[in-house]
Amino acid sequence: MSVEPPIGLSIRGGVKVYPGTRALKGVDFDLRMGAVNVLVGENGAGKSTLMKVIAGVEDLTEGRIEMQGREVRFRDKADAVKHGIGIVFQELNLFPNLTVAENIFIGREPTRGGVDIDREAQRRETRALMQRLEQDIDPDTPLGLLRIGQQQIVEIAKAVAQDARILILDEPTSALSAHEVEVLFRVIAELKSQGVGIVYISHRLEELIRVGDYITVLRDGTITGARSMEGVDIPWIVRAMIGDSSKDFPRTEAPIFGAEVFRAEEITLPREGGGYTVDHVSLSVRAGEIVGLYGLMGAGRTEFLECIMAQHPHSTGRFFVEGKPLTERHVAGRIDRGIALIPEDRKRDGLVQIMAIRENLTLSALKRFTKAFHLDLKAEATTAMEFVKRLTIKVASPENPVSSLSGGNQQKVVIGKALMTGPKILLMDEPSRGIDIGAKAEVFRTMRRLASEGLGILFVTSDLDEVLALSDRILVMANGRVTGDFPAGADAAAVISATAPTASKGAAA
Repeated sequence: MSVEPPIGLSIRGGVKVYPGTRALKGVDFDLRMGAVNVLVGENGAGKSTLMKVIAGVEDLTEGRIEMQGREVRFRDKADAVKHGIGIVFQELNLFPNLTVAENIFIGREPTRGGVDIDREAQRRETRALMQRLEQDIDPDTPLGLLRIGQQQIVEIAKAVAQDARILILDEPTSALSAHEVEVLFRVIAELKSQGVGIVYISHRLEELIRVGDYITVLRDGTITGARSMEGVDIPWIVRAMIGDSSKDFPRTEAPIFGAEVFRAEEITLPREGGGYTVDHVSLSVRAGEIVGLYGLMGAGRTEFLECIMAQHPHSTGRFFVEGKPLTERHVAGRIDRGIALIPEDRKRDGLVQIMAIRENLTLSALKRFTKAFHLDLKAEATTAMEFVKRLTIKVASPENPVSSLSGGNQQKVVIGKALMTGPKILLMDEPSRGIDIGAKAEVFRTMRRLASEGLGILFVTSDLDEVLALSDRILVMANGRVTGDFPAGADAAAVISATAPTASKGAAA
């Protein structure tokens, strides 16, 4: 019989109370060293709160933390780092105006004789880290110029560089390509072999089964399952997360498509240094149709959606909405023509964190509630509450700041904000990034319902299961071009193979 790995950290009777909410309710948690400790639960279940407690970001209201059998108390994150604890947050905590190397070593810069920063040593160590993570990222690149997936790699490198004995990874693969996920898993295996205890939080259940050694399931601040991963399957995890009620998202009825609502013809976006980020892309979407745009990070999918929303003035090509040319040159004009975008980075591009949930929901549709020179606050509040109910957004009050919501509920606010403009075509960039299986199912059911009401939906995803389950038609992008066009129910292997075309296809120069 194999010996269980030693417990490096325990929480006993952990309670965390925020105003109006008990995020943790008497949690007992063991973190085993030299193993991957998987933590799952729906949004708002208490996962992030538990990890913030371990990382020194939050204090327990009641209960204690033990390491090697002795009670410890972390005054702050720096104190937790001294105890060998590192964390990679789901919402990135990096400085876009600093370089990659400066971000990785911020607060612990190597110095020359304690006088000035040894920048060459920073660059050298950063290059080694990037090589270990199989990334071709220059240490002197300003972080803000990187795509969000590359920024996530930098956040992981920053934690790895601190030689943490306990490493917490909160949704580490949410913006990574399939290749980058494989690299991360190899790094995790290497850290495990060195005795590092890893806590791994993800909503991608297949990943958890593949990478996990032990699993802890949280529901509403309470642990509903804690065991070895041996014999654990997805149905067991789902039952522990949400009870016996299934939250699958099967299609319940055959889709009915109407006339074409959107068309793009020969869209190009030149790349600095030559070539194209978006390379002569043409596609169309019909009323009631859900089109999935699948591909790896860097394929040009996000940039294509940005071209549709007039965010790249130097792009070329033609767009049509319901057969009429889209000539408006600004975002507001394109929204007025019936186009709405749900961006990939909800925190940066989709929400105003300090504003109320109600204000965020109605921000793009204030014209609906304007009478003469006045805003009809009653109508605005009523409509906001309708959308809260329609999208099952968990809120204590719509007047609370949107930053008080969990990641999944924030994403639903972004979706509600887009729907409130009454779009004809809805563009969604990674709509389920960082949300749990329950929230994902609700978002997907909403997408299906909207499509059945005649809305055309074009959504970008790097999740293969998601694109296969949800799409009426699948388009694949690679190197800025459309490299595959598949019907619903397509073969997964064929879709994946289209992301890496062996020969360059004849795009116009």
